[in-house]
Amino acid sequence: MIGITAYGGYVPRLRLSRQAAAQANAWYAPQFGGRKGTRAFAHWDEDSITLAVAAARDCLGPASARERSTVRALLLASDTLPFAERLNAGVVAGALDLDEGIEALDLGGTQRAALSAFTQAVARVAAGGGDTLVLAADNRRTRAASAQELEYGDAAAALLVGTQNVLAEYLGAGTVTADFVDHFRAAGEDLDYHWEERWVRDEGIAKLVPRAVQAALAQAGVAAAEVDHFIFPTTFAKMDQQLAKACGIRAEAVVPNLGDCVGDSGVPHGLLLLAHLLERARPGQRIVLAQFGSGAQALVFRVTEAIDGFKPARGVSEWLARGVEERHYTRFLSFKGQLQLERGMRGEQDKKTALSTAWRHHRALQALVAGRCEVTGSVHFPPSRLTYDARPLQDTQKPHPLADRPARILSWSAEYLSWHPAPPHHYGQIDFEGGGRILMDFTDLEVGEVDSGTAMEMVFRVKDVDERRGFTRYFWKATPVRGASKT
Repeated sequence: MIGITAYGGYVPRLRLSRQAAAQANAWYAPQFGGRKGTRAFAHWDEDSITLAVAAARDCLGPASARERSTVRALLLASDTLPFAERLNAGVVAGALDLDEGIEALDLGGTQRAALSAFTQAVARVAAGGGDTLVLAADNRRTRAASAQELEYGDAAAALLVGTQNVLAEYLGAGTVTADFVDHFRAAGEDLDYHWEERWVRDEGIAKLVPRAVQAALAQAGVAAAEVDHFIFPTTFAKMDQQLAKACGIRAEAVVPNLGDCVGDSGVPHGLLLLAHLLERARPGQRIVLAQFGSGAQALVFRVTEAIDGFKPARGVSEWLARGVEERHYTRFLSFKGQLQLERGMRGEQDKKTALSTAWRHHRALQALVAGRCEVTGSVHFPPSRLTYDARPLQDTQKPHPLADRPARILSWSAEYLSWHPAPPHHYGQIDFEGGGRILMDFTDLEVGEVDSGTAMEMVFRVKDVDERRGFTRYFWKATPVRGASKT
């Protein structure tokens, strides 16, 4: 049996109020004044790589709780990867501290790339290639005052595909590959060009998706009437219900799209909805997941008895509950890189990265791995060949991961003197349980939310961007430990 053995997701904490965005642009686009709800958007230090890392950690759990050596391949699907030529999936694998012997691959070019990544993962597992981690993430840019600005959202999803403790058995797939262009983005461009909505809905989605669904059901040996859950990401009102009817699937099987609180996250949205559904799915239920893009693709699953034995680290439900409504439209534009704010002279820095140094310390920087002295038990970051405690010792440190360890603030500061994309700049000394102390940036917090002793957790984020050369540098930051709370 091959299928999903673990799942997870991630939705950024910030949620733009559609009403606030519509009010800001009412002088230009009054037709959007009635939009309700929120859409998720990434913090300034989040991109498709960091979103994917967050979803993967939700899926795999702490490194100490799940043996990650079983992961032999990582497939990252996205249409908004930060690098055109640098293995984005390799950066994710490094942050997860996966074995360097794994295969890693980037996929994109279509909204259904995540489903294609999943079928590739199934083929790899079937060939004896070991567990494969399928990740999908998007962080799309839009034009101000456009429909897409309100409809889109940022998110990521993760599925682990294997043969042991299968939670949802893979039954079959159907694919229609057709160069039907509903929107496109040329190489080197930041924004999509969209075609007329009725044409896309009536000639594209309505005709191509049922073919993929019917092919998938036929391969799976499942009748349409037996489908318990039907997932189809769409921004068109009732399009998912229309497709269900066309395919012979019951109307009550249609899964809500999370459009009112997340928006359409693009490539990962189908897997995100699936991960959310699996939190409440029951053994024996059959699921159809379809997605449109350069044709269409559909997958069929059967939930197994093992579903009750797995829980993600947090799950999509908790990420949704953590959302905070943002009504400052200019903050959204700034974090999306669409509004250049005054930086002052302190912001005029050349942030060239020493690539040789980055490689020499890559495990410490990417995976937040310290060194623990086997003689004294002291923890040092960055790790070193030399340990200075009561007496100097050499080559006594062993790798000691910190990313999943409980931590608290020892001392901190919040200041406006230096330029920062989200002032004030919060940073401080972080003490880790079991040893280790690092001076770190803080992220995703409000003024007055932290103090000495505040419990913090580590998140993988953008450290800074070398705008002259187009290189993004990543590191770990501290954010407050939060329980689930309503928006």
